[in-house]
Amino acid sequence: MYAEKENFPVKLMARILEVSRSGFYAWCNRPKRPETSPELKALIERAWLESDRRFGHRSIHAYLALQGHELTLYRVLRIMRELDIKGCTPYAKKRTTIPGSGDDGRPDLIQRNFTSAVPTTRLVGDITYLKTGEGWLYLATVIDLATRMVVGFSLSEKMTADIVVSALECARARGYVAKGAIFHSDRGSQYTSRLLAGWADQNEVRLSVGRTGSCHDNAVAESFFANLKNEMYHRQKFSARVEARRALVNYIETYYNRRRPHSTIDYQIPAQAMQSFMQRCDKAFGIDDKDLQVAA
Repeated sequence: MYAEKENFPVKLMARILEVSRSGFYAWCNRPKRPETSPELKALIERAWLESDRRFGHRSIHAYLALQGHELTLYRVLRIMRELDIKGCTPYAKKRTTIPGSGDDGRPDLIQRNFTSAVPTTRLVGDITYLKTGEGWLYLATVIDLATRMVVGFSLSEKMTADIVVSALECARARGYVAKGAIFHSDRGSQYTSRLLAGWADQNEVRLSVGRTGSCHDNAVAESFFANLKNEMYHRQKFSARVEARRALVNYIETYYNRRRPHSTIDYQIPAQAMQSFMQRCDKAFGIDDKDLQVAA
């Protein structure tokens, strides 16, 4: 209407388009939106670049909020559109689980309740693969449900039960596996193996498995791998396994655990959420992090 108001009567156009003249005039007279300052554009672009071009508007909004910058979510989105920048686009997932036969009726202790009030007590894990010029590289992870922090991981050229035990041992050695903790996974053969069962008995860890073929029963672990593939793996090619190893360690330890806000924990950063809980524990009970155990 505005573009044609010199050629046609406003009253006529309003009747044809079924809009009110008062609404049109109110729109014409509304104050112009102030232009975005170069400093604010630079702030948002810098946050995006610091994430290695991974963050979308929600993550940038949370990331800046942690730094004390008060911006609305819509304003961040609008400025990102002005800058023509955006986060990563998800890729479809391929399922690789090979069901095992040695679960001995192992129960599902999680029942899709992927929450936890206390870190180190409810953990989930899974295995994924990355293709390199030298062949496959497999990654096993252990994720804490209270903080969404990757507390342990292991890399191997073979997808065996050893990689799962190594990831759990990594988490245990760092003080992130409490006695009596639940470790949940799918029913892959690595997770229903005697080797893992023996490690769990020795370390007083309760094993839990979801149903065969149901990705929703291990949704947190699956979601982490989707993010990893989307934000790192699909954006580059690896000619050698050592390159993929370096990229994975950097993604997990530098970016995911220590920079990336997580929506499930109110856009806190996982490592900060873990540290915050441990500090509250020390202050309230006067205990060391390693002494934290599941309440009987």
